Amino acid sequence: MDTAVLEVEHCGRRYVVKTAGPANHHIGREIDAHESFLAIWAAKNRAPSLVKANRSLNLLVTEYLDGSLVEGGAAEYAPDTYLQAGQLLRAFHAQAVHVDPQYEEAATAKAMAWLDKPHRIEEAAAERARSILAAYRPEPVTAVPTHGDWQPRNWLISGTELRIIDFGRFGFRPSISDFCRLAAQQWLSGPELEDAFFEGYGSDPRESRLWNITMLREAVSTAAWAFQIGDPEFEEQGHRMLRDALACY
Repeated sequence: MDTAVLEVEHCGRRYVVKTAGPANHHIGREIDAHESFLAIWAAKNRAPSLVKANRSLNLLVTEYLDGSLVEGGAAEYAPDTYLQAGQLLRAFHAQAVHVDPQYEEAATAKAMAWLDKPHRIEEAAAERARSILAAYRPEPVTAVPTHGDWQPRNWLISGTELRIIDFGRFGFRPSISDFCRLAAQQWLSGPELEDAFFEGYGSDPRESRLWNITMLREAVSTAAWAFQIGDPEFEEQGHRMLRDALACY
C-alpha cells in the first residue's frame, strides 16, 4: 500500500496524518466514516476525532488516540475486550440500515474473480469453491455501516477501555461481515471470547446460508490476496479458512 501515516505535534496537541496516492481508496473510505458514522464513538473517545479531510489530496488528519495495540498484548485474549467490542459494534451497526439487492451478487463475483488470478489454492479446493460460488443464488440483504476489518490489530486498549482505529475498509455490508476475522482468528482459542462478544452485541445474527457463503468468499480472497502481496502466514490462514468453509458444504 502507498499510504503514509505520521504522528505530529502542534501547540502541545498530537495528531495523526494519513495520505496516499490517487489510486488508493482507503483514505476516502476513512473520510466517509469520519464524516458520517464515527461521532457515536469519537464523542466518547472510543475513536479518533476528525480534524481535517481533503478528498482531492487524499489527506486525513485526526486527533491522536492514546492506547496500546490490542493485538499481541494481554488484552487480545481477555473476554472483557470482546464484550466491549460487541457493545461498540452493536451501536455502530444500529445507526443506519437499508436493503441492498446487489451486494451478494457483487461480493460473489469478486470472490470468483480472485480464483481467476494467480494463487496457490489447491486445484481441487479452487474448483469446489468455484462450483459453490457459481451455484449460489444471491438474495437481497440488510446492509449496515461496517468497520470492514474488525479485529485486534485495529483496536487499542487504554487502561481497561477499548478504542477503535483504521477505517479504510468502512462501507455498508451485512453486519455479519464484521465477524469474519474474529471467527477465523481469536475466537478459535476458546468459546469464552465469542460468547463475550455476542453478550455485548446483544444477539448472534448469523444465519447459516449467508454466514457460510460469506466465510467462503472471505477465505478465497484472503488466500489469493495474501499470495499476491507475499504474506505466507496470512496466506496459510486463508487456506485454513478455505478448508473450514468448504467443510460446511
